[in-house]
Amino acid sequence: MTPVTNRTFTMIKPDAVRSGNIGNILQDILAAGFQLKALKYTQLSEQDAQKFYTVHKERPFFGELVDFMSSGPIVAAVLEKDDAVNAFRTLIGATNPADAAEGTIRKKYAQSVGENSIHGSDSDENAMIEASFFFSGREIL
Repeated sequence: MTPVTNRTFTMIKPDAVRSGNIGNILQDILAAGFQLKALKYTQLSEQDAQKFYTVHKERPFFGELVDFMSSGPIVAAVLEKDDAVNAFRTLIGATNPADAAEGTIRKKYAQSVGENSIHGSDSDENAMIEASFFFSGREIL
């Protein structure tokens, strides 16, 4: 995947999958004008989660994050829309659902800061790296 400003990466996290909100979250994403370019239902191993979140390795919550992200299935997706990274971060809301704006995905579906339903890339560069972690080039339309 080449660096473009109209694509981002997301994961519907284990808490949202467990609570049956895959369809609701995907509907919110599509209703906000994003197009699906790749979609995968999978589960991270502990090693996969450690590798994906290596940027947080020195943070005190790293072990908890790895345990949580490998605790059940996730849905990984590549999305497309103008200014996708920023538009998607607005759609998902603040990391802490208590601070998230009304109508955002985290306000609607997240339980806590740790179990916040969804991941969204924070930059075009990270979107490309994260998408490549889950998808080969031929899997992204």
